[in-house]
Amino acid sequence: MLNGRLVALGPILHEDLPRLFQWGDDPEISRLNEPYLPKNVDRERDFWMNAGGDPRRVFLAVRRIGRKELAGYVQITAIEPIHRSANLGILIGRAEDRRRGLGRDAMEVTIGFCRQHLNLTRLALSVHDDNAAAIALYDKLGFATEGVQRAAQFIAGRWIDLRLMALVDRGG
Repeated sequence: MLNGRLVALGPILHEDLPRLFQWGDDPEISRLNEPYLPKNVDRERDFWMNAGGDPRRVFLAVRRIGRKELAGYVQITAIEPIHRSANLGILIGRAEDRRRGLGRDAMEVTIGFCRQHLNLTRLALSVHDDNAAAIALYDKLGFATEGVQRAAQFIAGRWIDLRLMALVDRGG
């Protein structure tokens, strides 16, 4: 387990699958990251439980310290060991856990993990350009805006711009 102040990051467990499926199949939660599409339970189970078969991705469960239930997850994808880069994604799925510092703590722990254990120097992400709270968090963590993809996603009947951000550690 990787511990922060508020959260512990660790493996996705089989008992997490119902909650992950519920979040993925909820149009309100889904629209935080992507257009909603009904989920298939078998494909979802394979997606979450077979990350170990792909060395280019790591999934981490986000749990409040001292609790077993899943609060969210972090995805580290497109890991490129030669270029020392990867893409990050995060979801705090439980509405009652949002805006309580869990996302910030989880991102801080994830950045440390990427630097210290995966030897990565460039961490990139994309965020909906109208998600001011997430953008403010990423700014505080040192991510810089690299550009905006205009009308990049069509979600819930409207076009969404994606802000591309990255955190680069040139000292490593």
